[in-house]
Order: sequence, then C-alpha cells, then structure tokens
Amino acid sequence: MSAAETNSDETIQWAAITGVIATVSVFAIAQGLSYPLLSFILQRQGISPAMIGLSAAMTPIGFILSSPMIPALARRFGPGRTALTCAALSALVLALVGWTQNVYLWFPLRFLIGVVTNPLYVLSEIWVIALAPPSRRGRVMGVYSTVISAGFAAGPLCLLAVGTEGWPPFLVGISAFVFCGGCLALVLGRLPKVDEAGQQVSVMGFMPKAWLLLAAVVVAAGFEQAVLALLPVYGTHYSIAEASMSALLSTMIAGNIAMQVPLGLLAERLTARLVRFLCVSLTVLGCVLLPLLIETPLIWPCVFIWGAVSYGIYTMSIIELGERFTGSALVAGNAAFSLMWGVGGILVPPLTGGVMDITGASGLPATLGAICAALAVATVLRRRVM
Repeated sequence: MSAAETNSDETIQWAAITGVIATVSVFAIAQGLSYPLLSFILQRQGISPAMIGLSAAMTPIGFILSSPMIPALARRFGPGRTALTCAALSALVLALVGWTQNVYLWFPLRFLIGVVTNPLYVLSEIWVIALAPPSRRGRVMGVYSTVISAGFAAGPLCLLAVGTEGWPPFLVGISAFVFCGGCLALVLGRLPKVDEAGQQVSVMGFMPKAWLLLAAVVVAAGFEQAVLALLPVYGTHYSIAEASMSALLSTMIAGNIAMQVPLGLLAERLTARLVRFLCVSLTVLGCVLLPLLIETPLIWPCVFIWGAVSYGIYTMSIIELGERFTGSALVAGNAAFSLMWGVGGILVPPLTGGVMDITGASGLPATLGAICAALAVATVLRRRVM
C-alpha cells in the first residue's frame, strides 16, 4: 500500500471516529437534559420525591433489561440500522413524554427511553473502540469519556437558556436525537463491522470471560451515582451550605471531564489494567481523606482528583475491553458494561444511604471506600493467580 493510500485510510478512520464521538456528544446532551427537566416538571405538579425518584429509576431499568438484546439486534438488523432506528425512536418517545405530561404514563415511557437509547449508546461506544488505533486507544477513549461527561453536564445548562416549561426544552431534546441520527448517517458507510461470523457470544456468556472488568463498571457507576446523590447530604453533617456543596460537586465533575485524556495517555505508556488499579487505589484514598479535609480548602483539589480517578475506573475498563476482545465478544462485552452500569447505579446509592442512616455521615466514605478497596484486592488476587 502506498503512503498516499495509507494517509487516505487514516483520514477516513479519524473522520469516522470524529463522527461517532459527535453522535455520542449530542446523545449525552439530550439525556443530560431530560433527567432534570422531568424532575422539575413533576415537582411543579406536586409529586412526592419518592415518586419522582421511582420515575427516574425507570430509565436505568430500561438499560438493564434491554442490554442482553443488543447483540441479537445488531446481528439481525445490522448495527447501523439498529442505531439509526433507536435515534428515531428516542426522539419519538421523548415527544410522547412531552405530549402526555402525566406521571403515571411517564413510567412506561421513561422505561422505553432506556430501552431505545441504550443500543444507540452501546453501538456508538463499540464503534469508537473498534476504530481507535491500538497505539492511540488510550487517548481516543479518553476523549470519548470527556465528551460523554461534558455532554451530560451541558444538558442541564440548556435548561438555563430555554427554561423548563412548555415544549421548548422537549424540542431541544428531540432535535438533539434527530441531529444524533443525522451525524451517524453521515459516517455510517465508514464504520467497521462490529460482529463476526462463527460462534456468537451472548451478554450472559461474556460475563465469566471478564468478571473483574464488569465488577469495575459496577463500582464506577455506583460510586458516581452515590456521590452525586449523597454528597450534599454528607455536607449537611458539617453544616456546609448547599451552594458550597453544589460547587464541590461541580469541581468533581470538572475533574472527571478534564482528566480522562491524560489518564488515557498514561494507559498508553503503562497499561489500562495498571492505571485502573491506580485509579481504584486513589479513589480509596479520597474516601479516607474526605472526612479529614471536608472543612479545609484542600477539599477542592481533593474532589477534583477524586472525580478524575473514580470515572477513570470506567475509562480504563473500556480501553482494556477493546484490547482484549473483538467482534461479537466486543458487542456482548459492551452490552454487559451497560447492564452493569445500570446495576451499579441502582444498587450502590441505596446501600450507601442505608449505611448512612445507621452510622451517620461517615457511612458515605466508609461504604464507598470499602467497595473500592474490595475491587483493588480482587485485582491484586487475580493478578497473582495469573
């Protein structure tokens, strides 16, 4: 192959990566907008916090139950057709949510949002993994994680511009899903096949192949959701103002957004497995330092790094998934990641909150620290066995 042909192939590859990441960024904005929007609307209707929380749980339940179906859908209809259909259905379901404005009808509709958006997210992530050159996979997946986080963070900011009443915020979300499908359609011809002929791997069949990676996803998801939900509660124990706790959470999210590319570059120099272990260890250290630093200025750099390394656990797991698996195993593995993310998000926050009910504020760092420490120990033991 000539140098000109090689450069042309690389240009097409990077164009495809850019297109898929653009697709995911718009998807993340739409998802990030919908969660607070629907909560605000329900709150104005006088719905109880418990009912609002239960309504919000329908979407991750949709993620969990739809994940095992994704490999079969990709094989039956093709990954591209499946993703485009899901983008269109996501816009349609969000339009139905805006049209109904009824808490009880929103239960099945929010469940459907999880079902139809999950394949779009999973397949896009698989394409990025498959397209990323092995020598640059760390930085590519770092950019991908950064864009996802920034998109989710930008979603609520859109509400500042369009408000939370009437159709305008819903039209933003619907337009985002339509634009997402348009971005994907532009690069569809350049995307690689993500399945292969021969033996097919199911989600359940994949789990024994990479149980430690899946455990890391549960920890990363549970940690993120527990901290977002319960760190403000933790701050009240120290009489810290709500505004200050909100700023701390923003600082944590900023660390997440800012540091995934540097962590990805570090994974290229070392290995994703080693960097993941470092991220887990530093997350445990952050749990230890939280009660010591919460009332000092040092808490700000602490939570910045905490946010970076806690989400870095997931980023490193994605990179290792791409290093170890291809084809149908990669499709099944990424669907299993989505399932485990939902499991972690549903199980860990209530567990942490329950411990806090019994032990007080110290239950937050103690529970999350114990979960992360268990993952670190499992990593060391698995390494010794190997």
